[in-house]
Amino acid sequence: MSDKDAMELTRRRLLQGAAAAVLTLAPGVTLLVGVETSARPAGTAVTAKNRWGLLVDLTKTADLGETVVAACRAENGWTGHNRPASDPQWIRTVTLKDPKTGGTKSLPLMCQHCAHPPCVDVCPTGASFKRADGIVLVDRHICIGCRYCMMACPFGVRFFVHEEVTGQKPHMPRGKGTVEGCTLCVHRIDEGKKPACVEAAAAKAPGAMIFGDLNDPNSEIAKAVGRQVVLRLRGELGLDQGVLYKGFA
Repeated sequence: MSDKDAMELTRRRLLQGAAAAVLTLAPGVTLLVGVETSARPAGTAVTAKNRWGLLVDLTKTADLGETVVAACRAENGWTGHNRPASDPQWIRTVTLKDPKTGGTKSLPLMCQHCAHPPCVDVCPTGASFKRADGIVLVDRHICIGCRYCMMACPFGVRFFVHEEVTGQKPHMPRGKGTVEGCTLCVHRIDEGKKPACVEAAAAKAPGAMIFGDLNDPNSEIAKAVGRQVVLRLRGELGLDQGVLYKGFA
């Protein structure tokens, strides 16, 4: 067994344990592990057959307000201390303003899940990685908190956990001294569900966010992308993000 395979086996055993425990990664870096979680059937691997993506319609996002932010926060538990201002924001609302017309648009911003993620390129431990299905994640068990990925990300959507955290979700362990960001609710995707933000958006502003498999020509998102003008943020960088936007004009 290679060193990489041994590391992966150890990580999985830690995650599959029934009793919660605290793992010390380095001085000042701790992580809650050993919480049992639901996943796809054992032996079923993630493959490149799927490319999960998200299409955001900026003509409808003004009606969302902070709905998707609240949904993400509740689903993934990125709160837990007495200084809310320092909480990470796996998804946040950015207001765009046209200097000529004064018109504004509300843009939900989260990890863009790039096909060529700069955060992965600069990570010295392999903690930042991209799954075969296009979801970019952080393995907090081997994240050393160097924050190179935060500097490399051109969208400013990775966050460092400065404080001890409490009230963690069993499906989303977090730890002081590590970096984190939007996971596209990977735990929900692996169960055949949609991300929490997408479900919340559907109830508040139908059609504002469409999630699905970009590789499936019959999926709602693939059809929408094929018949409309869509853009990727900082498209000139050639990162081929899984998050796309329409309605800028």
